[in-house]
Amino acid sequence: MTAIPGVVDAHIHQQVGYPTIQMDVDRNRAEQLGLTQNDVTRDMLISLSGTSQTNPNQWLNPVNGVNYQVVVQSPINKLDTFDALQQTPITAANGANSQLLANLATIRRDASAIVVNHYNIQPTFDIYADVDRRDLGSVADELHKIINQTKNLPRGTFLDLRGEVTTMEQSFSRLFAGIAFAVIIVYLLMVVNFQSWLDPFIILMALPGAFSGILWMLFLTHTTFSVPSLMGSIMTIGVATANSILLVVFANDERAHGGNPLEAALEAGYVRLRPVCMTALAMILGMLPMALAFGEGGEQNAPLGRAVIGGLAVATVGTLFIVPIIYSMLRGKPPVDYDKRIDLEYKGEFDPANPREA
Repeated sequence: MTAIPGVVDAHIHQQVGYPTIQMDVDRNRAEQLGLTQNDVTRDMLISLSGTSQTNPNQWLNPVNGVNYQVVVQSPINKLDTFDALQQTPITAANGANSQLLANLATIRRDASAIVVNHYNIQPTFDIYADVDRRDLGSVADELHKIINQTKNLPRGTFLDLRGEVTTMEQSFSRLFAGIAFAVIIVYLLMVVNFQSWLDPFIILMALPGAFSGILWMLFLTHTTFSVPSLMGSIMTIGVATANSILLVVFANDERAHGGNPLEAALEAGYVRLRPVCMTALAMILGMLPMALAFGEGGEQNAPLGRAVIGGLAVATVGTLFIVPIIYSMLRGKPPVDYDKRIDLEYKGEFDPANPREA
């Protein structure tokens, strides 16, 4: 990990440097003597740690009525050498057999982890690291490559990447799903509103430009993808869709009065130029201070402002040029003028078989 650019302060949390006395019990020999490893463990625990955990006892002083805990334990000053430790008596649970520890186990010096941690019950060794002068996503990609290339691990050993990387990946996946869900919901709502599958599709043609503007702005400002930038993408979808709705509704009104699709699209772009620009410009100017990251901690929300500015800048151009072109190509005959239809129905001159010819 230390070879990855951007990784700093990488270290193993569980340092193996704690002096330990390792006791290896000869199970075959202990079984021949009528003892088990459980007997060795129990008697060693009582001798070294006392009976307070395995067999707690209380003594009531009849004079003052106070309970005192009675603990049986070998004096620590008497266990100052390995030879003294090996003289610990080991007795079977039924009390039938008794042997010295030296006849059952060997003792050696060893080192163990200073800190012992568990994750999902399993013991773990944690490698902590920070990221400096580089985005977390790029470092995480290289870490995933290292983990995927690591093979021939001992059985029961796993490599898992946790921490802020997991939080980031979960947040990104949920926000990307939220963006896709927002586009689908907006499309379906417009289908219900316009009573058409084609008009909402034409309106959403401004969104590819919005997404490209977001990518270009983040690239030009050396800003990485983050939760704020994806939230800005969702805001851009709403404003870009609203501007396209203004243009398509006006074009439909023009076609309803017998206008040509191309002429209706050009007229809609000309008439709706000012409201579309005013809406986009108001949002861009409002996000400008945030995008410049003024003030303490301003860099946290700067990606949101930059994403909105870049997305709306390109989406506005797409609304005024791309949407009219798509509209003129996909729209054919003019729709029914519903106001005129009501008048004809009132006069009894409307022909349901030929609503456009009435």
